[in-house]
Amino acid sequence: DKLMKHRLDVMDKHKLTINDIQQVIEKLQPLDGAKSFLDDVRKDFQVVILSDTFYEFIQPILGKLNYPTIFCHRLEIEPNGRIADYTLRMADHKRHAVKAFHALNYKVYASGDSYNDTGMLKQTEAGIFFKPPESITAEFPQFPVTRNYAELKQAFIEAKKKLNAGS
Repeated sequence: DKLMKHRLDVMDKHKLTINDIQQVIEKLQPLDGAKSFLDDVRKDFQVVILSDTFYEFIQPILGKLNYPTIFCHRLEIEPNGRIADYTLRMADHKRHAVKAFHALNYKVYASGDSYNDTGMLKQTEAGIFFKPPESITAEFPQFPVTRNYAELKQAFIEAKKKLNAGS
């Protein structure tokens, strides 16, 4: 909250609006291989992205990824484009989303790269790190580490096979 409030103060100080931010985001490209990874993995898995970003920030990139399903937070934007505040979907929403998918009888395989993903990864049938910092992998050695999209897809496939063999 402190960091986000600071960001909002900086944006006010420099009179930056959502339009200014979206113009910059529009110029960004997804990570190399991200679109083809999502297109490929959707052949074998239903994909939902759980993110700590905001819809208003990610919107310009979604089309570049073939509009994946994404669950994230919302910004409160005034008519003049000023970002007044933000609304979190809920605290620890990634972990809660996995629990909700389980309540619907879904098996969940997930990847993440940082602390904010570990609660979610612990809840899944297969939690997998994707390009995490070494400090995180040392603290959470139970999660396999993948360094590229090919490794990540293979880890998902292996986890699915293992789970299906056990059922």
